[in-house]
Amino acid sequence: MRLTEEQEELRSAVRSLLGRHEGAAAWRPLTEQIGVAGLAVPEEYGGAGCGAREVHVVMEELGRELSPVPCLGSAVLAVQVLLASGDRAACAELLPRLAEGSAVGALAWAEQGSWDPAAIRAVAAQGPGGSWRITGTKEHVLDGAEADVLLVAARTETGVSLFHVAVDDTGARREAVVTMDGTRAQARLVLSGAEGRLVGAEGDGGRVLRHVLDLACAALAAEQVGAAERCLELTVAYAKDRVQFGRAIGSFQAVKHRLADAYVLVESARSAALGAAFAAAEGSPELSRSASVAKSACSEAFSTVAGEMIQLHGGIGITWEHDAHRYFKRAHGSGQLFGPPAWHRGRVAAGLGLTGP
Repeated sequence: MRLTEEQEELRSAVRSLLGRHEGAAAWRPLTEQIGVAGLAVPEEYGGAGCGAREVHVVMEELGRELSPVPCLGSAVLAVQVLLASGDRAACAELLPRLAEGSAVGALAWAEQGSWDPAAIRAVAAQGPGGSWRITGTKEHVLDGAEADVLLVAARTETGVSLFHVAVDDTGARREAVVTMDGTRAQARLVLSGAEGRLVGAEGDGGRVLRHVLDLACAALAAEQVGAAERCLELTVAYAKDRVQFGRAIGSFQAVKHRLADAYVLVESARSAALGAAFAAAEGSPELSRSASVAKSACSEAFSTVAGEMIQLHGGIGITWEHDAHRYFKRAHGSGQLFGPPAWHRGRVAAGLGLTGP
């Protein structure tokens, strides 16, 4: 599993740009100069026609900087749910704007802290004239408060289905929520008879969401690896500079062991994330298993390394002035996003026929 020279050049370009543009201000140059928003969008819809490996590279770099740009919510979730739906008309209408970055997409999916399609309780009822009306509440909608394209999963008589809801619909109330991780914008969506237009086939939403969950986990795992790697880099640099008892603390054997353990965790997580990215790029039947393995391993590795970052920095590591708390909060938040590690281990076990989900 090795990235190509072109993919490494993409990494360099993204890292260089993020070094010049901080925070949300990086989104416009990322989309205009590198085309990040349309990497995984086919050329016929205005994208670059790349795949999961390129998305992996970008997400790693965004993770290193804890970038708040809407790449995961828009360029991964919204884009992939449209593509997986097979609705060519919806793709032709919505994907070009998402690909160029002039519009941000959001997928309203999770309910009661679960991303399992079986847990969806929002209801879509078809009224006179064939229009659909959706009622329910969605949580953890990435970039949902400011999104220009809103996609919603709801249950019909034939099963989970997908809908495009106008962002200015009076029956769709979007509420930005305060999260522990301030670098990941989330919203709550309250639907009260909002009008929705069916995307894809009715009842096919469960299949689509399960596939998008795999792709989302692969992308998030890459982000977690990038962030964990940066935690380790900062901690190693501090251990070389911080002097105690006349010696750099990095020269103490106990500190060396902890840093070595953190390095093993980061590299093991990187292998798992790459495995998921390659499985996604190749359309492997092992994608679900690889994605859940990556999500579980990378979540736990990031949390552990972020915790070690705080511990080995000592007193400064628990101050607001240092970035350690930001990585620790991102680690906790991303560990729960798209399902916690234990749920994904259960998913792997169920796939192997060892136990129920």
